[in-house]
Amino acid sequence: MKFAELTTLRVGGEAREVLSPATADELVVAAREAWESGEQWLALGGGSNLLVADDGFDGTVIRVLTRGIEEVTGSRATLRVAAGEPWDAVVAFAVEHGLSGIEALSGIPGSAGAAPVQNIGAYGQELSHVLEAIDFLDAGTGERMRLAASDLDLGYRSSALKDSPERRGRRGIVLSLDLRLEVSELSAPIAYDQLATALGAAGGDRVPLAAVRAAVLTLRASKGMLLDPADPDSVSAGSFFTNPIVSENFARGLPDAAPRWILDPDAPESPVKLSAAWLIERAGITRGFSLPGSGAAVSSKHTLALVNRGGATANAIAELARYIHLRVLSEFGIRLQAEPQLVGVSL
Repeated sequence: MKFAELTTLRVGGEAREVLSPATADELVVAAREAWESGEQWLALGGGSNLLVADDGFDGTVIRVLTRGIEEVTGSRATLRVAAGEPWDAVVAFAVEHGLSGIEALSGIPGSAGAAPVQNIGAYGQELSHVLEAIDFLDAGTGERMRLAASDLDLGYRSSALKDSPERRGRRGIVLSLDLRLEVSELSAPIAYDQLATALGAAGGDRVPLAAVRAAVLTLRASKGMLLDPADPDSVSAGSFFTNPIVSENFARGLPDAAPRWILDPDAPESPVKLSAAWLIERAGITRGFSLPGSGAAVSSKHTLALVNRGGATANAIAELARYIHLRVLSEFGIRLQAEPQLVGVSL
């Protein structure tokens, strides 16, 4: 099976072997057998945050297809979610059952099991705000264990489970996750200006859960960040680049108009988060931009997304990403980091 059939970017070559366990027990058996073989392996959820080379993957792909959401109620509620459950279905369940804390994470594609790997976040909420623990199968030992959120080193689009330029992530498979939510028909306090404006609310207000979910889905659709067969801009991996985090001293050298967020106002020298979209646009990359003859393009709705306009290859996506990276590096001295997992592809 080709990764073009398994990923939202619709690119990528053949996987040598694909396993599709549908229960937790089947997933544990499949993973242990793959690991014991000593061959390459790759866990795959919704395929929404993945770019695989045109040559494919000479190893075993373990598709995580487990399903299930179990609710334990009290003054707060714990949702135990199977790793293969589509993330947006988890949010929809929480909103329908009056559980507050993840409503602003509506519309994020992919599976629940990938959520802690990325520490997904949007519109002022992050998984780290509500994650209690995960059930984890460790590739090094084959053991099944419970890891508290505090063990996962959750940061901006990162965790101890994710590979990064600085370190190798902890290898294994997330089997399920526990989310600690508030029993309330009202949202968590609104913490993102654009969302507050869309709701006609002020920052810090709490509004009905359904209203937040509807507003977020509308915002995501307007940016091509909501999977929609009728929207060619949704044939993407979502945001392709993370927002850079730089020192406060470095940020002072940027144009005054550059958006920035002080991450630790109490620190003498705080890390500063920048807008990757602003940097890309000011480096001369416009919405809809593509290289001559390429099927890959920047989304016509949002400069953070790279899309397959039809017939694109993984190499074409990577070539466009490299071009954007070099433009931003040349203009601002900032190295953009790719958000999707790259397999057989380098930027």
